[in-house]
Order: sequence, then C-alpha cells, then structure tokens
Amino acid sequence: MTSERNLPIVLRARPRRPWRATLAAMVALAVVVAAWLVLGRDEPVQGPTVGERMAALQAERAALQTKADGESRLDLVAAFRVASLLTDAIVVRASSLREHAFASLNVLQRQPFAEIDALDAGLREAVAQPGAGARQAVEALRQRAQAALDKMAGDGKPLVLQFTPRFVPPRRGGGELTLAPSAKPAADPAAPSGVNPAGANPAASGDGASAMTPRYVPDFATSRDDPPVEIEVAAVGFDEGSPPVLTMGAWQGPAQVTPLRLHFSVPRAAFATDASRSTFASGTLSFRQSGRTASYQLLFVVLPDRPGQFALDQKVRTLIPETRTLMSPELLARADAGKTATVRHCFDPPAGARFDKSHRRIVEVQRLGWHGDDSDSNLNEGTVDFAKDEKPDQICLVVTAKPTDADARTATIGRFEAALVQDRAEDSAVKSGVRALDWNEPVRVALDPRTVEWRLYLKLLGEIGREFETPLSGDAPLPTGLPFLRLERDASGTTLTLRADPTAEP
Repeated sequence: MTSERNLPIVLRARPRRPWRATLAAMVALAVVVAAWLVLGRDEPVQGPTVGERMAALQAERAALQTKADGESRLDLVAAFRVASLLTDAIVVRASSLREHAFASLNVLQRQPFAEIDALDAGLREAVAQPGAGARQAVEALRQRAQAALDKMAGDGKPLVLQFTPRFVPPRRGGGELTLAPSAKPAADPAAPSGVNPAGANPAASGDGASAMTPRYVPDFATSRDDPPVEIEVAAVGFDEGSPPVLTMGAWQGPAQVTPLRLHFSVPRAAFATDASRSTFASGTLSFRQSGRTASYQLLFVVLPDRPGQFALDQKVRTLIPETRTLMSPELLARADAGKTATVRHCFDPPAGARFDKSHRRIVEVQRLGWHGDDSDSNLNEGTVDFAKDEKPDQICLVVTAKPTDADARTATIGRFEAALVQDRAEDSAVKSGVRALDWNEPVRVALDPRTVEWRLYLKLLGEIGREFETPLSGDAPLPTGLPFLRLERDASGTTLTLRADPTAEP
C-alpha cells in the first residue's frame, strides 16, 4: 500500500465569483453618476443662449443702421449711438455667460436686454414711418436706455458712456473738381491758360454729378490739409493696463487716457466720405479684458463734400395801370338877387382807383343870369374851379354864382373831368433755377421788391427734402431748424442768404 505521505498534492483553482465584478461595475457607475450630478449635465440648453441673444442684438444694430436714410441718420443719431453703446456694454458684461440659457438669467441681468429691445423696436418704427410722434417716442426710449447704461458704471468693467463729436465735418476741398494732371485732356479754348477743363474726367467729382457747378483747379494749386477730428470719449474702467486702441478705417491709434476721458486725434481722411450724402461711420474701440479682446463701436455721421442744392421761386406782382375818364356829377350854385352863392363838394375815387390830377379839367356847363323874366348870362360872373385845400387823393370842386348888379339873380352849373387810374395786378414767376450750396461760401439770391410770396425748395445732404411757402412782406420769419443750413435776409429785404454751416446741427 502506498503511503498517503507519498501522494502528490494537487492544487485546484477556485471558480471565479461573478458577483464581485458586478459590484465593481456598480461602484464605478455610482462615481460617474455623482460626478454628473455635481458638475452638471452635458445636454442641450433649452431656449436661446445668452450668446445667441447677444448676436441677435448685434445683428439688429447692423440692420437698423443699414436701413436708416438721410433723415433718420440726422434725427435719430443720438438714439442709434446709445443703442450701439448699450449693446456692446451687454456683450462685455455677459461674455462669460454665453453658453448659459438666457432664461436662467435673473431679472436684473435681463433688464438691459429689455431696454435695448425696446429702443431697437422704436428705431425700427421711426425708420419705417418717420414723423414727429415717432421721434418723440424714440427720445423717451433713448433716455431709458441711457439710464440703463449709466447704471453699469459702478460694476468695475470698462464702459463707454458717450462720446463726441456726433457729426464729422466735411472735407475742406471735397466739393472742388480736381483733375489729375496725368489725364492730359484736350484743351478747352474757353478755359484759362494752364487750367484743366471741367468735365474732361467725370469720375474726378466722386459721383459723376455733372449738374454741379465745376471749379477749375490749376496744376500748381494744392488743397489745404483738413484738421484732424478730435474725439473725446467719456468712459470708466480704462485706467489700468494698456490704453485702448481706436481703429477708424485704415487708421489706428492708442488713446490718451485722462481721468474718465479717452482722447483721440484722428485724421479726417480716415473717415470714408460720400460726395453728396451723409453716411454712418463706425470706429472700433478695442481693449483687453480677462485675457480676451473686447470692443465698443463708436458711431459717427460723416457730412458729405457738398451740402446740397436749392431753388427759389418768387411770385412777383406787377401793377399795370389802366386809365379811363371820369365825369363828375354836376354841381349847381343858385343865388338870389344881389347875393353870391358858393357850392363846394369833394369827390373820392372809387375803391382801388386813384385820380391822375395831371389830367383833369374844369367843365363850365352853364352860367345863367336874370333880370325879372329876362335871361342874360352876362349878369353872372360866377366861376367853376378846383378847391385849393383838397386832399391828395381827392378832387374838390367849387361852383360860384355871383351877380353883376343888385337886381340880378344868378345860377352856375359846373363839373370836372379827370383821368381815373386803376391798377390791374399781373403775377409772374421769377425762378432762380437749381443752384448748388457750398460749405465754404454763402450763396445769395436777389429778392425782387415786388415779390408777394416765395417758395423755397431744398435738397440737403442728397436725401433730405424741404419745401417752404411763405409771404415775404413785412417781418415774416424765415424758416429755422434746417439741418446744417441757415437762412438770413438783409435789412433792406432785397437779398436772401443761404449759408451752409457744418456747426448748425439739427
């Protein structure tokens, strides 16, 4: 028998228990679930995000500025600027919340969005249906939006409150037609020696407007340099770090920073300019915030090279005299025997007529005298004559019956004939024709002293039409409140001056 001690020991592996693997998987799953609950779920946000709302605000700003016509650009520029600044202020402050649902913002965070939405809606209405009521409504909304912008000043983040100027002045020599010397146009015999003829290069005027009066510019004449546009920005939160940078067209420059102010001196050439229409121009004020670049858009209205055109129609009234002969009624002076009788009567001309006293005469109709029943005109030495004390507009007749002896009775009949003049009014029009306004020189129009009323037609900045009809007599006031235009009349009332003035803001 073999001893058990010599038996080989066989080691058998225990079977694997499946419940342990399941337990480990459950623990791992619990860890994942806990992390998901703590860190948040990665699922689509319900409703628009803050970033999407900010993008919509920026798109709305661009659309409104594109739709604005010349009238809207001038009347609503203050509201457009506040809308732009408030939009950018929201973007600067809500950039860290871009991925959050807009509905998750609290009431205070949503309030600026509501203000800018209301202002944008008002601007849309005013641009689509301009009028005094729409402008007043936009102004009220602008004030509310400005108040919302001012409230952000204490949060420590960069904020632009306002800036100047609103309007960029026109270029000094922009209205002149300057032809490049290299064009070598054919000589114009009517042009002075050494001077390029106007019209040889229509593109030189900027928009090919041949209706404007050309100016000849010799080759040796150099245009004056335009002064730079001084921009001052009222802002907070820019005192630390690198100064912000303004980009305007191809020009870029850092700000000169003073307490609560940023200053830039921008070349006038940096602002794109249209020859005849006002335009919007935006500069980008860039700065660093939390390691990222942020910006504000500074909106300006750029005045064109030419202020516009006008026409003046005068209604001139000419009085044409028409003359006829007037025969007065007969006057009778009768005197008893031995007595003298005098009859005096004054005649006024009919309404709207006047006597021409240089053409009048006495008519002695009859002079009578009697002795008893015997008639003898020689017994009457009476007269018919004009009175010496008559008024300038009257004719007074004096008829006298005067006997030659004490027994004679007398009677005198007389009248007068005079030229009666009555004026017939004939109206005609005196037209100035379409004339160009000039930023550099006032335009004067002669006023006919016979003018009873005039009509002024204005086309300002290429898009703004105005029409005025007013009497010219007495001290009738001239139209006021015209954008970039002043009307003046000299003391004698014989000249109307139209002065295009870049400082005459609406």
